[in-house]
Amino acid sequence: MKIGSALALIVLGAILAFAVADPVAGIDLALIGYILIAAGVIGLIATIVLDRPRSLNRVSESRTVADPNTGETIHRNEIRDNGGVGL
Repeated sequence: MKIGSALALIVLGAILAFAVADPVAGIDLALIGYILIAAGVIGLIATIVLDRPRSLNRVSESRTVADPNTGETIHRNEIRDNGGVGL
């Protein structure tokens, strides 16, 4: 569940719980609204907790190589950051 669908459940539940006054035989719309609000809040909290970055994994690598033909020295710096993906 993403943030948008969690918010949609909360809004739909609030509409059913607080704005709909027409009775439906055998169905308590306020209770269904409260259940949808609770499901939306749980989904929103789960989305926020599970979608946060786990850790920042940054790798810095330096290499210095001498070209055997020309004798030229090549220095290379490389920094990779995967943002915690794949952990």
